[in-house]
Amino acid sequence: MDSVDLEVLKSAVQWTRAGYFVTLGTVVRTWGSAPRPVGSMLAIREDGHLVGSVSGGCVEDDLVARIRDGDWPQDRPQLTSYGVSAEEAHRFGLPCGGTLQLVLEPLSDASRIPDLLDAIAQFRLVVRELDMATGAVRIAPGHHTPSLEFDGKCLISSHGPRHRLVVIGAGQLSKYVAGMACALDYHVIVCDPRSEYADEWQVPGTELSREMPDDLIVRLQLDSHSAVLTLTHDPKLDDMALLEALKSPAFYIGAIGSRVNNARRRERLSLFDLSSTEIERLHGPVGMHLGARTPAEIAVAILAEMTAIKNGIAVKQTFSARASEDTAESEASECRSAA
Repeated sequence: MDSVDLEVLKSAVQWTRAGYFVTLGTVVRTWGSAPRPVGSMLAIREDGHLVGSVSGGCVEDDLVARIRDGDWPQDRPQLTSYGVSAEEAHRFGLPCGGTLQLVLEPLSDASRIPDLLDAIAQFRLVVRELDMATGAVRIAPGHHTPSLEFDGKCLISSHGPRHRLVVIGAGQLSKYVAGMACALDYHVIVCDPRSEYADEWQVPGTELSREMPDDLIVRLQLDSHSAVLTLTHDPKLDDMALLEALKSPAFYIGAIGSRVNNARRRERLSLFDLSSTEIERLHGPVGMHLGARTPAEIAVAILAEMTAIKNGIAVKQTFSARASEDTAESEASECRSAA
């Protein structure tokens, strides 16, 4: 799940443990130009403090006023709507025709939010089922389904890392990529058998593997919710991962390096048991053309392209010298690695 929703759940647990009455609000339906998507959450405590967002701010203001006035569910979940009429849409600052429905869930020990956070911390994908009539909660192993389902009687929400990103190489660029990917709902696995890099890996919320890249890719059994990035500039590591990844259903496979070196990489890959169609799946030079210069900007370019592909947006690969580190220094580095 993304970092914003994780912050909401963590704040809810902290507040309840501090003795506050806390309610979890979840967007379960939208119509028209609703400002926040289904699944958006906020936690609001009895004094009006809140974390998260379900609209541009006006709905939040109304929720704060309601909880302070005591107009609030106390022990059972409640469904509430905003923007049903033109007058309400104007009052709550919703876009023209925008409507949203929220489930307001008073939290208690039976809500099992700590259990949910424990599962997420273990990189497990789980579903949380809330019975609207009783407030009872069940947590079960998850699967790659829509992030939220609601039929009026049961609210089923999916939590945990819904996508996996395997990053080959634990260098500086990988640290920026991994940090951003964690915020984008990825379970990030960084692979580097080189101790001089692996020993210095310190990005919270990520998993470190010291396996050989091809062994890791085979073990993980990549699916269509997986992505692979090779960022070492070392063909002995990057190519090993690509040989296995390109045969998998992974939705995105990218490799760092200049246009010249990516052409050489494709030539090398063609010598093995890969078809031309499989090799064409490789995104390289990796990343959108954003004029990126620093490692952080290059990471933005890479994650932008990955996000577009994940969301079904066609991306025309445009060569970017900086985004692909196409400099004399990177060429020299890659040649030294290959030596």
